[in-house]
Amino acid sequence: MGDAALWILSAVLMLVGVAGTVLPALPGTLFVLAGIVLGAWIDDFTRIGWGSVATVTVLAVLAWGLDFVAGLLGAQRVGASRQAIVGAALGTVAGIFLGLVGVLFMPLVGAAVGEYLAQKDHRRAVEVGLATWLGITAGLIAKVVIAFMMIGIFVAALLI
Repeated sequence: MGDAALWILSAVLMLVGVAGTVLPALPGTLFVLAGIVLGAWIDDFTRIGWGSVATVTVLAVLAWGLDFVAGLLGAQRVGASRQAIVGAALGTVAGIFLGLVGVLFMPLVGAAVGEYLAQKDHRRAVEVGLATWLGITAGLIAKVVIAFMMIGIFVAALLI
């Protein structure tokens, strides 16, 4: 495979990665990282050195962690019950099978149902569900920003 094909593959991996930051079941920042590492490797790590690769790796790990904790932090911030947190986690898993809408809203439903089962209070259940949804939405926005930061570091290293 020639260098041009490898550069195209690098760019495709990064584009798939950006899409994967919002699409379910795609490890977006992992694809962005793979594209960046491939680009660095093609260039023998001359323009995109180990420092840049290490920086984008740390950002990718940070984004990966956000996937797991964003919704839970939103729920915990309003004092959600253990059942609400379990419900949010189960809703997240169920949402993966329902596409983007499921990933976005099933954690809200799961947290609300869990909180309702724990407290028998409709208002409180809705509050916890919304807090969970806001946490997930903030995490999603942060992942997209981090993916673009990673690509920005890559492009800056290539051009400078």
